[in-house]
Amino acid sequence: MRRSGPQSTPTILLPDSGTARAEARHGPTAQPLLIRARIVAPVARPSIEDGALLICGSKICAVGRWRQIASSVPAGAHKIDLGEVVLLPGLINAHAHLDYTDMAGQLVPTRSFTDWIKLITEAKSGWGPDDFASSWRNGAEMLVRSGTTTVADIETAPDMLPDVWRDTPLRVISFIELTGVRSRIAPETAVKETQNRIAALSSGPGRVGVAPHAPYSTIPALLRMVAGAARARGWLLTTHVAESMEEYEMFRHARGPMFEWLKRNNRDMSDCGDITPVAHLDRNGLLGPNLLAVHANYLDPDDIALLARKGVSVVHCPRSHRYFNHAPFQYENLLRAGVRVCLGTDSLATVIVKRGRKATLNFFEEMREFASEFPDRPPREILRLCTETPAAALRLSGQIGCLAPGATADLIAIPHEGSIARADEAVIAHEGSVAVSMIDGRFVWPLPT
Repeated sequence: MRRSGPQSTPTILLPDSGTARAEARHGPTAQPLLIRARIVAPVARPSIEDGALLICGSKICAVGRWRQIASSVPAGAHKIDLGEVVLLPGLINAHAHLDYTDMAGQLVPTRSFTDWIKLITEAKSGWGPDDFASSWRNGAEMLVRSGTTTVADIETAPDMLPDVWRDTPLRVISFIELTGVRSRIAPETAVKETQNRIAALSSGPGRVGVAPHAPYSTIPALLRMVAGAARARGWLLTTHVAESMEEYEMFRHARGPMFEWLKRNNRDMSDCGDITPVAHLDRNGLLGPNLLAVHANYLDPDDIALLARKGVSVVHCPRSHRYFNHAPFQYENLLRAGVRVCLGTDSLATVIVKRGRKATLNFFEEMREFASEFPDRPPREILRLCTETPAAALRLSGQIGCLAPGATADLIAIPHEGSIARADEAVIAHEGSVAVSMIDGRFVWPLPT
């Protein structure tokens, strides 16, 4: 027991109580839970000093000032004072490759993006199912510790599902990856097998979408069939597009290292020439509100207008962008056009590992990298790229990425003893593990003992 915050704040239970231990191990208790924090930052609304959340099961019932909420709390509610922290929504990682986590530091940046593709393809060829699964679990643990509560993950080895879902408290949306350059499987068969896999996984704890890898690696027939199936069945889609200048050059001018490499590998190159990668996706029916377009680093003005018109969300991965030394990301142009932009971590295979430091999947590092790219953007706007906007892109607006009545109780706490005016800035500057993380009304970090 301890007293924290203003002297008027009553003594309340801490997260190391028996009740909190039971919640962490078995899920939310039947009793309401009242959580106090010196600052509650809903992100969508102004921050609240001496704030509180009332949680009923897995949902948020009320958000407001401590005195207001505490005065109307139901009898028998458990109370927790988190003290000198900023309490905010759990972070939503809109693009990750968890199964590449253990490749951190193994792939040095290359001058040619095509050469890097060869490197990672070779690295993956030496891994077996256990390697991918172990790497996935390590990445998931890193995300939990550092405040991510929902992740949109690309599943290169989908046979891991649903087993790895059960090994993490993360809310996982697994996008099953499809490629088709060398595959001997007909597009019809690939889509049917994916449909069957999604049906088989529908009763598991995760959600499933589909990820045609990229326009250069997925033949047009497969893109069209995936797009049609997604419209008919309500699938979420994600794809890497316009990631490199070599990809742009391949489609726009039918030349360059990627064009020549894929041509030598028997890809039909007749879809290249006088078209951008984004326009190529549109020609094959993939652009729409259900698509998360990852990277989108090399865009014409017409591409940006097309993405806006089709309601596509774009996912920017700041540390990966720096790893490849891409041209400046067109954030302001996308924003002005009305395109929804989210942030993702990509994988540790595309993070520059600093000497003497261990690379980790950490959304705060992505936010700081973004802030260095766009120093004029306010901290609250950057926080929205990790909360509100990805929630909308994943069709979960009002359910995650916010602290509001009726929303799922996903929240994290960051230590902060400064002013409320500096709270957003302090969140982005945070390093290491979060003080507390809750998913679905359950404490998941640190686990009470």
